[in-house]
Amino acid sequence: MSSSQDPTRQDDVDHEEFLDEEDAEEIQILEETQDDMMDEDDEDNGESAEQFDQDGNPVDDDMVEFHDDSVQGFFTHKEPVYDVALHPIHQNIAVSGGGDDKSYLWRLYDGEQLYEFGGHTDSITQVGFSVDGTYVASGSMDGKVRVWKSETGEFVCELEGPDEVVWIKWHPKGNILIAGATDSSVWMWAIPSGAFMNVFNGHSGPVTAGMFTPDGKRIVTVSEDATMIVWDPKTATALHRLTSEDARFHSDVITCLAINKDSSLAMTGSADGTAKLINLSNGAILGSFENHTDAVEAVGFSDHLNLAATGSLDGRLNIWDVQTMQLRTSCEHKGPIIKLQWHKTQPLITTCSADRSVQVWDGRTGNNVKLWLGHQDAVLSFAMTDDGLTCVTGSDDGCALVFRMVDN
Repeated sequence: MSSSQDPTRQDDVDHEEFLDEEDAEEIQILEETQDDMMDEDDEDNGESAEQFDQDGNPVDDDMVEFHDDSVQGFFTHKEPVYDVALHPIHQNIAVSGGGDDKSYLWRLYDGEQLYEFGGHTDSITQVGFSVDGTYVASGSMDGKVRVWKSETGEFVCELEGPDEVVWIKWHPKGNILIAGATDSSVWMWAIPSGAFMNVFNGHSGPVTAGMFTPDGKRIVTVSEDATMIVWDPKTATALHRLTSEDARFHSDVITCLAINKDSSLAMTGSADGTAKLINLSNGAILGSFENHTDAVEAVGFSDHLNLAATGSLDGRLNIWDVQTMQLRTSCEHKGPIIKLQWHKTQPLITTCSADRSVQVWDGRTGNNVKLWLGHQDAVLSFAMTDDGLTCVTGSDDGCALVFRMVDN
């Protein structure tokens, strides 16, 4: 661990711009109503990304007419952008990390770079802000997690311990950071000191996903070994462990994880094509969501409706009634779905796909609300502002783009 200044810091940035500058364009967008959003031109929603044919086969790029709905972008990476995140308070600020071994802090409304964060020697797999936005962190395949102050770009600490870092997650209420690795371990540190707090050993394969429960009292992790473990963060004790030895659980790699807002339920998605619903209090398997024909890559709970969603390599977004475990509706991309996220206050779901599109769906009906095109390769990640009106994306094409629900 080091607390020295990062040599990649940019000292000539006007920090007042970061905290206080408000762009008139942003204000106008935030004042638009959700009704405006739902009344978008049907022709825009009717466009489709033709990168995959009706059988799911890639179409030659020369046959595709390029269409760009983005209003802004960040183009410094040049290598695949694996993850993006938004500042929780100042949501005109984004961080992106990618295959160039760097992460960048930049502004959505003009694409201007605020800071370049270096120091990694391999691809950055995930980036994220602390709960109040004071710190921003990056996890890399080089086995290190690096942390900076988001306001000033000042380097805070370097965290070591894991093998290749697969993911990082901040505590929902404090400056504690966990990271999952390919060596089957999960590590936890205190920020800004960088002090090691605990290591969680119990998986036998790469830890593919993990997070604190929203109440901050437990950690849940899943692995390629087809296990899910619920941990006590203070003691690193496994409270519940689910494995493939139980025929009701997954039989293959677990790829993704979601926890509902009251920390009572978890949902896991797997390469076996199913998603499982788990009671976190006792570790009981409550049921199985089974309607996909390929691996489930993304799962999520609605915060205000009793609905859950699963996204798969088969291109389908399935929306389920959590109480009855019944399929409500199904939506389709023209390629594999990589990530999904429910809107914080509306019954809407955003998805990104290898078909190069980002789409917004009404979770109640399955109707398509918005289609965004602009990337020239698979969209690997996205983040939505809390109002649901602005989306920032990261893609295999090396670009991060900004899309808006309301046209200017």
